[in-house]
Amino acid sequence: MTEPEAGAARRYAESFGAAPAGVWQAPGRVNLIGEHTDYNDGFALPFAIGARVCVAAGPRPDGQLAVTSCQEGAGAVTVPVRSLEPGAVTGWAAYVAGVAWSMREAGYPVGGANLAVDASLQAGAGLSSSAALECSAALALAELYGISLPRADLAVLARRAENEFAGAPTGIMDQLAVLLCEKGQALLLDCRLRSGTGVPLDPAADGLALVVIDTHARHELTDGGYGSRRRACEDAARALGVRALRDVSDVAELDRLADPLLLRRARHIVTEDQRVLATVDLLRAGRLSAVGPLLTASHVSLRDDFEVSWPEADTTVEAACGAGALGARMTGGGFGGSVIALIPAGLAASVEDAVTSKLSAQGRPVPTFTPAVPSPSASRVW
Repeated sequence: MTEPEAGAARRYAESFGAAPAGVWQAPGRVNLIGEHTDYNDGFALPFAIGARVCVAAGPRPDGQLAVTSCQEGAGAVTVPVRSLEPGAVTGWAAYVAGVAWSMREAGYPVGGANLAVDASLQAGAGLSSSAALECSAALALAELYGISLPRADLAVLARRAENEFAGAPTGIMDQLAVLLCEKGQALLLDCRLRSGTGVPLDPAADGLALVVIDTHARHELTDGGYGSRRRACEDAARALGVRALRDVSDVAELDRLADPLLLRRARHIVTEDQRVLATVDLLRAGRLSAVGPLLTASHVSLRDDFEVSWPEADTTVEAACGAGALGARMTGGGFGGSVIALIPAGLAASVEDAVTSKLSAQGRPVPTFTPAVPSPSASRVW
């Protein structure tokens, strides 16, 4: 084993005095394009990355759920599984406890368990650390208690944990991506059907690189900004008489919206769905370099119409594109986190220097640059 698999196993042994029954991992994800479309029944194009969350787990006979993390200091959060309800556990442990609650509420026989967490995936970077934690815990609990579920169904349970137990009103893209992505591919998600189709994504073969730029501006999806965007989309769909904004095929239909705020929010969703499908067509045609302008257009829409960008992201996108990136956009729910940039391989160092220089001149934190390589989905490690 390598870190963080070994770290989770060590933490388990130190905390619970025995070896775990197994170790499970779930990757973070980068959403190449298709932001905030998932809860509008739309399309998204994420891919899994190498950074991940690992859970070492084993059953316990007393009905208690005990969770400890290498990232969260000493001690364990312990609570009876039978008494789990929203609000019973808060903070990072709510994402694990919420999975046990969601599975129990769905009628699955989840009992007591010890779980120890370690991660190479940075929390708050917009790379879906919460879904990775939920899905690694879900795989562990399902296997410990003999629960056999299709991965799309497991994603639904993990999303319920995030929405109703942890209080983050997200869509289902992150959980589906974490559980369904494959190495060397992006995943075209139809979030209404909860289905995914692999799309080839191999930047290195085209002399390109996808780079995640962590701006170190942290975000929190349980605050009001995310929820207000979701409510605006729902209000716009009702005003237009459609089930969801995915059902609006022509942006001209949005002229029927009298509220300018609802119009802007809806315009982002409708045009973003169009950008996702255009990106997929280009990838299937082997034209990754032509995707760049769509990425930047997505960022402009998120900045101006959906208003979920943040100053460090705007500076990063501008500086990266000015230094030769083919396109760049914020990735994740917004209000902080990371940018994804599509860069000719020979210009990666120049882009890094330009972005760092521009952010430093503004007194912003020094960003972190990480190659984003399409990686496998969640699995049992041993």
